[in-house]
Amino acid sequence: MSKLHQFKNCMILRDHQIIKEDFWVRDGKIQNPEKIFFEERIHSDVQIDCRGLLIVPGYIDAQINGGFSVDFSDPDITEEDMNKMRYKLLSHGVTSFLPTVVTSPPENYKKILPKLKRLKGGRDGAATLGCHLEGPFISVEKRGAHLAHLIQMPPNLCFQNLCDTYGDLSNVSLITMAPELHGISDVIRELCKRSIIVSVGHSMATLSQGEDAVRAGATFITHLFNAMPHFHHRDDPHLVGLLASSNVPTDNVFYGIIADGIHAHDAALRIAYRVHPRGCVLVTDAMSAMGLGSGVHTLGEQTVEIKGKKAVIAGTDILCGSIANLDDCVRIFRHATGCSVVEAIECATLHPAQLLHIEKSKGTLSYCADADFLLLDEELNVQATYIAGECVWRKEDNPEDERTVQ
Repeated sequence: MSKLHQFKNCMILRDHQIIKEDFWVRDGKIQNPEKIFFEERIHSDVQIDCRGLLIVPGYIDAQINGGFSVDFSDPDITEEDMNKMRYKLLSHGVTSFLPTVVTSPPENYKKILPKLKRLKGGRDGAATLGCHLEGPFISVEKRGAHLAHLIQMPPNLCFQNLCDTYGDLSNVSLITMAPELHGISDVIRELCKRSIIVSVGHSMATLSQGEDAVRAGATFITHLFNAMPHFHHRDDPHLVGLLASSNVPTDNVFYGIIADGIHAHDAALRIAYRVHPRGCVLVTDAMSAMGLGSGVHTLGEQTVEIKGKKAVIAGTDILCGSIANLDDCVRIFRHATGCSVVEAIECATLHPAQLLHIEKSKGTLSYCADADFLLLDEELNVQATYIAGECVWRKEDNPEDERTVQ
């Protein structure tokens, strides 16, 4: 049995509230102190003085295309590239993520997907929870930065189309598709049987078509407000209307939102969150230029340009992913919506975990959950990142103090 760690002088986000309580970790899991006190009757082996910092679950990014010059849609991506990306994310509080592949040629998927394996997190970097396939079964009209000639809109979509395009689906956790495609309901049901989550997005779909997809098993909306028709009070609300649908249970619907100060107006963030707070999932949609400077970069088969804080298709003003970090998104979202610290953090922890059906082990500080957590200061800046109870990244001037109990 490994050493029992006791984090003292800290605040903890647990059960939707922030409480002042010691935090106990052993064997990579969060421990119940009552069992330690009254059943085992032992003391901690190691004590860490957090000096007033806030302990929260590790962040989970369900849509990230790359960063730090790494592009998950590059068929020549290497294990070294993946490890670089996994490690770099630790400083931004990301302990788990879904590497996201944009619309690509079929031969590229068959090279890329075997490399995007599910991996446990640790000192070498954040955990990978399977990949997110964004395309090619999307709308040409709402393709965004996806290349039109690679998009597939078969007259009658069937599951075999996916197998022929992607190849082996064993490393896939989530797929974004346009729900207006004919035959998609049967495809969604087949994916759900295989425990693959279906998201609707990059779409011209009506609200009714979106509701049909939800009835078939779709549970996510890809980057709400982006790559879908604008909301108008007299027109069909399209996929945005799913947040307030009276025809499907909205408790089953989550929506990704890019709170980078670019992709959605502050008022749009407030509207979405106030209508459906429990479904909000903060995502970065970050691309390979995240963490780099201005200039020309790549996103799959597309050439993109960084202009200030925007990533656009080179030579245009069309947005093509973000260059934001998830910890930035949490702070921006909290400021824009006026929500509480708890609510903002749960949009990057509990909610994505619920979307991925892993809320018993990740996205929470409940007893027996994985000890993936962060230490944050009052401004929600990451001071330290822990995975399985081990410190895997620490800010140089982080004030926590560790000592072994004699």
